[in-house]
Amino acid sequence: MLTQEFIYEDAPFPSCHASTLVETADGALLAAWFGGAQEGAPDVAIWLARRRGGAWSKPVRVAAEEGVPCWNPVLHQPRRGPLLLFYRVGTSPQTWSTLLMRSTDGGETWSKGELLPAGVLGPIKNKPFELPDGTLVCGSSAESFQAWGCWVDRTPDLGKTWTRHGPINVPGHLYGTIQPAVFGTEDGRLAMLCRTRGLPRMARATSGDGGRTWSDLSLIDLPQNNSGLDAVRLRDGRVVLVYNHATRERTPLNLAVSSDMGATWMQGPVLERAPGEYSYPAVIQGRDGTVHVSYTWNRKRIRYAALQPDDLAVKS
Repeated sequence: MLTQEFIYEDAPFPSCHASTLVETADGALLAAWFGGAQEGAPDVAIWLARRRGGAWSKPVRVAAEEGVPCWNPVLHQPRRGPLLLFYRVGTSPQTWSTLLMRSTDGGETWSKGELLPAGVLGPIKNKPFELPDGTLVCGSSAESFQAWGCWVDRTPDLGKTWTRHGPINVPGHLYGTIQPAVFGTEDGRLAMLCRTRGLPRMARATSGDGGRTWSDLSLIDLPQNNSGLDAVRLRDGRVVLVYNHATRERTPLNLAVSSDMGATWMQGPVLERAPGEYSYPAVIQGRDGTVHVSYTWNRKRIRYAALQPDDLAVKS
């Protein structure tokens, strides 16, 4: 790896989780996450840090709701338009709503959070996939009583209007699946990989119409531990996945590489092997080709890693 480091050593909160990454239009790398006393505590807010010149800035609080926790930020830089930050507010995943903030100066300042319509949650954990026409295809999901399910929320105008598509489930299993990671392929199709609960393996679905309709989710030959994952298609055509190669614990934290739209996978580097929790990764590819990864490190800090595509040598 080129780099493996903590985004911060000290912060005004003891617990953190659910990081997101983006490269801004001016070439800076931004990371955001939620932090507070503990997940779900009333003081949990959205925090952000910037990496420039090989060093991270101190975390700054960019979003909070008095007495109500924030959750799962998602950053996205559209090809045209302001930087976007989606995040959740609510007492639990069953009751939360999504807010959207915009920045026209690369994340230095932000607009007031705009509430999305009821029932629209936008990108629930992982970055949107942007179609050639600028439409954002957002992997979303619902966690209701004894039923989880994946959805896609599409917006053609950067969050002003929305359509919802789904649910997308494993047939006969509503217990269920959440937090899709959506990526594209050379032939213009889309695929998603999903976190599962009550199933021992990861689930995958495909779309041939820009995310409006999807196949049923089917299980693939990678284990799942009811924890978040993320994936990105590289410019060389390969798909890189970051996930826990486990069925129970949130360790180890692995990379895997696919050359067939995520149907089959080969093992790549391992980011963490020790006992502990290394979870909820985010992965992007920068304009210079570098693969950037962030993830939760034992709920105490956010860790960052950078790799070159050539370092993702696979092994059977």
